[in-house]
Amino acid sequence: MPESRNENNGQRLFSVKDLPVDVSIEEAYMDENGDVCILFQPENHLSVFTQDWLLSNCYDLNDHFEDRSEKQKKLWQKNSFEAGLPFINYDSIDKSDTQLSALRSLREIGFFVIKGVPSVEGQVLKVISKIGYTRETNYGALFEVRTEVNPNNLAYTNLGLGSHTDNPYRDPVPTVQLLHCLESSTEGGDSILVDGFKAASILRDESKENFLTLTSSWINYRFTDSKTDLRSRVPMIELNDNNEIIKVRYNNRSIDTIKVPKDKMRSFYKAYRHWSEVIERDELKIQFRLSEGDLMLFDNTRVMHARTKFSKTGKRHLQGAYSDLDGLYSLLNTLEGKNK
Repeated sequence: MPESRNENNGQRLFSVKDLPVDVSIEEAYMDENGDVCILFQPENHLSVFTQDWLLSNCYDLNDHFEDRSEKQKKLWQKNSFEAGLPFINYDSIDKSDTQLSALRSLREIGFFVIKGVPSVEGQVLKVISKIGYTRETNYGALFEVRTEVNPNNLAYTNLGLGSHTDNPYRDPVPTVQLLHCLESSTEGGDSILVDGFKAASILRDESKENFLTLTSSWINYRFTDSKTDLRSRVPMIELNDNNEIIKVRYNNRSIDTIKVPKDKMRSFYKAYRHWSEVIERDELKIQFRLSEGDLMLFDNTRVMHARTKFSKTGKRHLQGAYSDLDGLYSLLNTLEGKNK
């Protein structure tokens, strides 16, 4: 009714505390349009609902909206991409059908790769601006991934990196990561991706005890350098109210001193080791090379990434940046609404 919601944006104009304590339904009937009319007392307030709205919002028939949990995803492993990885062309990134396809891939499998991105410094931020918003951190709006002298992060060496999620020491964590290859003439340095939700589901199947330990144990992560001291306390595997996986975290380089209760220490390390072993199984990994002009975008709350060691000869230069799922999912929801 007009007195209940703003006619321009549909937002409520009253608080639940403004409702009488003794609200009751005096009458319910269907009008000439087939809408359901309900007369509430003691305010003599009439609410009108379409049948379709009531059916789609009935709490006995419908689950809560949830676009982050394992139930809404296509879990994958190494042999899931025999038809090829989800590639899109940069030249068509402004087209709504390309954006729709790419963002559906992000929602369902957690990543996609853009081919033909101009090899220009800062281009990764322009890509973000087309589909979402930049999440700036202590690393800046973007960060360089290349070898450095006395680096503050092992990512800036030529060492191989195990499967991990970024920034678990940050709460909230950046939920989207982008890596844009500007130059790649080294031997090695292949990219590796692992579906963390798939890995967590395997852990659950193999040991419900270990799975429960990691979902119920909150641990500390930490990152420090001369100007920064970031800390968080979070579980390695996070569940929603339906016990569905909604986030995974793993970063052996950034885990802080373990301080779980002493009677749970053995069980924690047992579960931690099991989780680490599952993540590194070869059958879960997809491996590919980012060539110049390739940009990889992935869900940092689900997809773990790694890289192989690369040679000290040649050059390897990537620029990375962070964004967040809410902006990208907002565009996806809008695009899907227009395509109904």
